[in-house]
Amino acid sequence: MRAGLVALAVGAGAVLAAGTALAQTPAEWVTAFWPTARAAGISPKVYQQALGDFSPDQDVLKRAAAQAEFTMPIWSYLDQMVSEDRLAKGKAALATYGSLLAKIEQRYGVDRYVVLAIWGIESHYGAALTNARLYKQTIPALATLAYSGGRLAKYGRTQLVGALKILQHGDVTLAGMIGSWAGAMGQTQFIPTTFEAYAVDFDGDGRRNIWTSNADALASTANYLRISGWKPGETWGYEVKMPAGFDPAKGGTHSLAWWAKHGISRPDGSAFPRPGDMATLFAPAAPQAGPAFLLLPNFRAIKHYNNANSYALAVGHLADRLRGGGDFAQAWPAHPGPLSPDLARRLQLALTMAGYYDGPLDGDLGSGTRDAIRNLQHDLGVTQDGIPTLSLLEQLETPQQD
Repeated sequence: MRAGLVALAVGAGAVLAAGTALAQTPAEWVTAFWPTARAAGISPKVYQQALGDFSPDQDVLKRAAAQAEFTMPIWSYLDQMVSEDRLAKGKAALATYGSLLAKIEQRYGVDRYVVLAIWGIESHYGAALTNARLYKQTIPALATLAYSGGRLAKYGRTQLVGALKILQHGDVTLAGMIGSWAGAMGQTQFIPTTFEAYAVDFDGDGRRNIWTSNADALASTANYLRISGWKPGETWGYEVKMPAGFDPAKGGTHSLAWWAKHGISRPDGSAFPRPGDMATLFAPAAPQAGPAFLLLPNFRAIKHYNNANSYALAVGHLADRLRGGGDFAQAWPAHPGPLSPDLARRLQLALTMAGYYDGPLDGDLGSGTRDAIRNLQHDLGVTQDGIPTLSLLEQLETPQQD
């Protein structure tokens, strides 16, 4: 423990208000935060182990400062999240872990394919955790946010306390607690407070380990969805067709039978299995042509994981594809399709050569590649949508004239 830290009185100093924390040195900040950690039940030994040599992560500070809301058309997002590579690796994961997923579904009542899809989207079935550039030690990353005094400082402080509790409980080691720069941890990307509330020890080894135990990671996801309102035996929604002239803004929640009476039908004309189920209409491409959907309560349960319609739709669609279903029956508005794995690797190489990317050349166009594209787009003065396209690759590979 840093000299005098254990003996500090509660009044020795609270964390400085947002915007002023950088006036402290890291050591001063660690000293000032100790009363908060101690009040949460953290022991001096654990606190010293976790933060005794704290130094802010400059990459986290850079990402926090640059973070902004980017808009991506839902069809481009789906191209990335429900890619051929993610489908192929998901089917391989299903072959390996099918019996485990079946046991988890039996225990929690949550569709195994939805759990598998979330695993695929959150960490590419666990493989993404090997990317040291994208995944950091959680406690230093959260401490950096808490120390920064920026708009994520309050979040950082809350989640840092949660992470310290996880460490103290012995679920994972300090070095083994890895996640995103913003503190989303493990194979299924739980922030610490979510972990504390929903993570489970499914393999029975006495630890809730969402980092290296596939059983714990997948079961924790299922438990989270169960508590979030997942209805066993039901789906997330249905692709539907709207009759000509139908106003997609027609709001409200109605039974599937009500929607059918008003001309909303499945693309193949088949009946809805449970006409009494309540659903809302979602037409993301309107007024352009494209698929529309009737969303059921399980869609809202998925949104507890990530409160975005695009995310929940990607999870539901990937789950259906992994189950053996096909693509949507109706086409999205015309847009450049996803890059093949070979072209994706070429794009990553071109971004590396241009100085925007330093991750693996694996063809997995995840958040690291999309961040690199956004930084390039920022410098080019164009819309920062982060979408990997053939035209962007061609632009990068075209020799520049002196």
